[in-house]
Amino acid sequence: AKILQMKYQTQLDEEAIEYILRIVGAGERMQHLIQELLAYGQVTATCPFIPTDCHAAMAKAIANLQLIIAECSAQVTWNELPTVMGNETQLVQLFQNLISNALKFSRPYVTLEIEISVESKAGEWLFRVQDNGIGIEPQDCDRIFELFQRLHPDRESSGTGIGLATCKKIVERHGGQIWVNSRIDWGSQFYFTLPKLGSSRSVVIS
Repeated sequence: AKILQMKYQTQLDEEAIEYILRIVGAGERMQHLIQELLAYGQVTATCPFIPTDCHAAMAKAIANLQLIIAECSAQVTWNELPTVMGNETQLVQLFQNLISNALKFSRPYVTLEIEISVESKAGEWLFRVQDNGIGIEPQDCDRIFELFQRLHPDRESSGTGIGLATCKKIVERHGGQIWVNSRIDWGSQFYFTLPKLGSSRSVVIS
């Protein structure tokens, strides 16, 4: 993409240049994300979390998915999100995986709507990522968080079966829980909790 930008920028119209700039920007963000994830994987269990703005993490996740969101003509909305003790790279990955999952499993001829919200509970924040996609069979709601579980392997957009397992690992590493409520042809509501700042709940980092 950078080579295209360098060699053909003067021969392209503004729309094409804008697409290339988006691709280059997304590539750079993903490169940074991968580097951060690799570095995080080498952190010892004693490495402390720091106050992390979930709103900023969400904004970065949306930026990483900007092209796909535009291609799907999806509507993504979210409220003001809290600051928690955590790792920003992991939280970006968490939001990104959940939104990406909704983008993959939208219904034909239905405008995809994804809403991210949060509710204050005793000692924790309850996050919800809701979509109006194809939904999940009740018997599959638990196993989707297991590694390499793919419910729709025949779909062209089906993923690797790692994304939701990664979400579970991230949430549990931050001291929370994750689950889903869903219905076929209705959509899914993914819920996860994160401890509030100052909460006495212990956070396991491994």
